[in-house]
Amino acid sequence: MKRYAYAIKAVIIGFLVLVLLIPTAMIMNLIREREQRSDEATAEISSKWGEAQTLTGPIIIIPYLDTPGHRAYALFLPDKLSINGELLPEMRHRGIYETVVYSSHLQVSGNFAPLTTDIPADKLLINEAVIAVGVSDMRGISNQPNMQLNGKDYLFSPGVTIQSVFNNGMQARIPLTKTDSGWTAGNFSINLDLRGSGQVHFSPVGKTTQVNITSNWANPQFDGQFLPVKSVVKSTGFTAAWQVSHLNRNFPQSLTTKDEVNLRSYDFGIKLFLPVDGYQQSTRAVKYAILIIGLSFLVFYFIELLQRLYVHPLQYILIGFALVLFYTLLIALAEQLNFGIAYLIASGMTIVLVTAYTASIFNNFRVGSGIGGVLVILYGAIYVILRAEDLSLLMGSLGLFIILAIVMFFSRKIKWKELKGNE
Repeated sequence: MKRYAYAIKAVIIGFLVLVLLIPTAMIMNLIREREQRSDEATAEISSKWGEAQTLTGPIIIIPYLDTPGHRAYALFLPDKLSINGELLPEMRHRGIYETVVYSSHLQVSGNFAPLTTDIPADKLLINEAVIAVGVSDMRGISNQPNMQLNGKDYLFSPGVTIQSVFNNGMQARIPLTKTDSGWTAGNFSINLDLRGSGQVHFSPVGKTTQVNITSNWANPQFDGQFLPVKSVVKSTGFTAAWQVSHLNRNFPQSLTTKDEVNLRSYDFGIKLFLPVDGYQQSTRAVKYAILIIGLSFLVFYFIELLQRLYVHPLQYILIGFALVLFYTLLIALAEQLNFGIAYLIASGMTIVLVTAYTASIFNNFRVGSGIGGVLVILYGAIYVILRAEDLSLLMGSLGLFIILAIVMFFSRKIKWKELKGNE
């Protein structure tokens, strides 16, 4: 048995690495739990400030008699829709958690082409025509929206005529003028101050839809069905412009509620992206736990081989627990501090602990310092990989290649047969 002591020790070390994946998995569950609590805090803030907003419209809704005693509704979309606005984000906190909310100032303008329809004129209830605007969360409206239609002012009232078109919104009764080319509504202009959380979307209901947004937020994420045709993102903020034609979507400019068209199926807009938060980075860091533990144990194993020193399996376990505890420290600190500072403190505490313990068990400060140096390199490399984001796979692969080359270099002159003979 003694003859195979080093081989058995290698198997034991490998087994211990696998055992230490159990507390690592528990830490992953802890991160998910804390992230869920963060999401709950975000939802609580959003419920009071205003949730993610989607602006749809304006559109003209005219009721008509489909059958005797039964109403349906004709919908007319604007010929031109232009939305110009400014987003003013700010951070809101609930306990130790934070989320991004925004206030916006939107200028919605455009015009309606003359309204034509195959519905018989005597069936149309023209006097009940309204202009409706869909707002996904009405709690976010922070002003009394004012609409000008052909130079006249109209006030919106809450609620919409048909829930199948907008779940939430506002509308105003408007007059329509009969001309040879159809019923005319003319030009419109709406000022809307809207609060929300996380993101803002727009529905391209215009025959041509143009949206121009500026903001001082440095980390926008453009999402939805259309990307901006032009965008500039700087550290001081961003500007973005969209232009969408009616040919880019699959519904016409006039329709009825019988058509069952979802006007929001082509939404686009902006998500106010928070740079990789502490939980995301902690999750990514934990995925490298097996690398940190495995390489640390490998260094100790080489010390045993080359220096003829002995490390008890229990000591491997204690060192492994110290390496695993790093992630708990990281999560706790990252909830209070910037992730970089949290990582520095947690890794520093872990390195000092393992270095001191190693120097003690070997009674050799040089060996302890060497282990500390290895951990500094490992934790530093992992941090660089975490911050790299898009290049993390490339840097991680190169790092593993370099580590393998170093291991092969230092193990090339180990006299395995001599070790076997001396066991």
